[in-house]
Amino acid sequence: MSYDHVLLPSGFASSIEQVEAYLSTQQGIPEAGTVSDIAAELNKRNEALPEEDSFLSTIPVGGASTGTALYVPCPYDSVGFVRRLLFELATPLDYAVYDPQLAWLIDPSGHIAAKVTHGGAGEFPYLTKALAEQWVPELLPPNPYLIVEREAQFYIQTYRDSSGMYTLEYRDGSPDKHFGTTITDPATVSALIWDWANDNRTHFTDPTWSRVML
Repeated sequence: MSYDHVLLPSGFASSIEQVEAYLSTQQGIPEAGTVSDIAAELNKRNEALPEEDSFLSTIPVGGASTGTALYVPCPYDSVGFVRRLLFELATPLDYAVYDPQLAWLIDPSGHIAAKVTHGGAGEFPYLTKALAEQWVPELLPPNPYLIVEREAQFYIQTYRDSSGMYTLEYRDGSPDKHFGTTITDPATVSALIWDWANDNRTHFTDPTWSRVML
């Protein structure tokens, strides 16, 4: 079995239903130039590796009548590597990454560049408001946490415990600027994470924060 990713242009869909509808409209359309370029680079990098280290399940990718969409199947043990590579190639070209297994559309529109670590799915190179709103309520065991880091010692993180309570902490550069609180509402948690990523502290006076002593 393969793990599938699909690339499509940013802004053409905002829900999984819209993604699937858009992809269906691209079937039978000649491959777009941007898709050809991305596919060529993926194939080039894959060919540079020994056969046993191939990160593609279908070789080569691309070359099909899929319009502005590119389907990239990979072995399960290559998911993290391929995802990072797709972001590297697709984001500068204003392309989104669709993960049909997780039902996630990771669209760079309006993104904030950051190191984002999702406990259940690994690392991502940016955060958007839509992703924060989707990911926070869906945090599940065994690793129900999300970390957004802009630079060393500047991060915000949340952990959802078995009761559904969220522990939210942020650190602004040093131990004396490390604060935490607990919140029950996932929408509030996602909004605060997004505000922090945007350097907006307007609503940070609403919860009661305490110094975190490590």
